[in-house]
Amino acid sequence: MAAKGTRVMAIWDEAIPAEERQYYALAGYGRRQGLGERPALIVIDVTYEFVGDRPEPTIDSIRRWPHSCGESGWRALKPIAEVIAAARAARAPVFYTRGQFERDAGDAGRWSGKLARGFEWPSDRLFPGDAFVAEIAPKSGDMIIRKDKPSAFFGTPLMADLNERHVDTVLIVGCTTSGCVRATTVDAFSYNFKVGVIADGAFDRAQTPHRANLFDINQKYADVILSGDAVGYLAKTARPAG
Repeated sequence: MAAKGTRVMAIWDEAIPAEERQYYALAGYGRRQGLGERPALIVIDVTYEFVGDRPEPTIDSIRRWPHSCGESGWRALKPIAEVIAAARAARAPVFYTRGQFERDAGDAGRWSGKLARGFEWPSDRLFPGDAFVAEIAPKSGDMIIRKDKPSAFFGTPLMADLNERHVDTVLIVGCTTSGCVRATTVDAFSYNFKVGVIADGAFDRAQTPHRANLFDINQKYADVILSGDAVGYLAKTARPAG
């Protein structure tokens, strides 16, 4: 596990200077809390609106889809799919979130004040923007949460659903690392869940906020781990059938 932990740390080394990382280490942040015995997986906003409807450079994807993370999102699909498959095999609950808004964001609250292009979709789109990407789409038994703010907990039944299933640990994949992933992580932490954020299964439109937020999340709110570690953990916590 030590070697894998080092690989996770390398993700943010380029974004956070060594001297600044030392501040956190000296203060005692970044302690590994471990994960619990009854996990659930939350797949945050992995829709075509956030990856685009085809693999292409991020700048090109953003020209068509204003909220797209482009190639970063497409790279994350394989590890996300692997973690989802492991969660289903372990009979851990799998939740999907997405927002569904008018194209001009007129029904989106304060989003309308920040998003100059609203939630526009390109006229030549191959799929609806709020459709889940086919490679990771929900299956029967998975739960879909509609949200209209960054956190998957805000104004949704997620907390009640997790309590009903006696969940003690939340694993998180999806996007964006600096936005909805972070907000959901902080709220899960605030509700006293143990939290694991899957580094290679989280993505953002730019690498600097992605890496900086993974670093900060790992210091204070969650254990940042790799998809392989998550798959192994889910296998060990598999629930019996019935």
